[in-house]
Amino acid sequence: MALKLVVGLGNPGPEYERTRHNVGFRLADRLVGEADSSWRDFKGLGVASKFGALWVAKPMTYMNDSGRFVRAFADYHGVAPSEMLVVFDEISLPLGRVRLRPKGSAGGQRGMESVILHLGTQEIARLRLGIGPQPERVRAEDFVLARFKPAEEDALESALERGVRAVKTLSEDGLDAAMNLVNAQAA
Repeated sequence: MALKLVVGLGNPGPEYERTRHNVGFRLADRLVGEADSSWRDFKGLGVASKFGALWVAKPMTYMNDSGRFVRAFADYHGVAPSEMLVVFDEISLPLGRVRLRPKGSAGGQRGMESVILHLGTQEIARLRLGIGPQPERVRAEDFVLARFKPAEEDALESALERGVRAVKTLSEDGLDAAMNLVNAQAA
């Protein structure tokens, strides 16, 4: 796999900035640099920058319509689904857990569902960052749009660092090496 594009999923706007649903954006920001001014608009659908030779992108179409941006950006830059990695929050994984997979279903994550729909394939590598567990009697929508508690920040920080290492390893040594590195680590 020759990685060309990393897409972090999330929602635009300050009200969503530090929510559980925006860990994909946070990883993208970590790759490019949190205060980096190199983010450039792409056709009003999202923003993109570079991390070395890799494109790093954040759809601004809101989570559930992320695929519209991904398809337009990939078509414009000639990036095949097999050359991209999509990063998103995973409610079914405990906070701090990171999982890298070469393909599969969206598992109920609507941003990934949109990407699969717009690209017409499940053959897209994905990096899932755990944000769970979802508390009882809290709706999934409310949970993913909630901010992390201060006590959760260490686990999140560790997951984001492992996510960055996964992207670097994937880019330099391939998918199997990155999966061995990331999937073997405990939360």
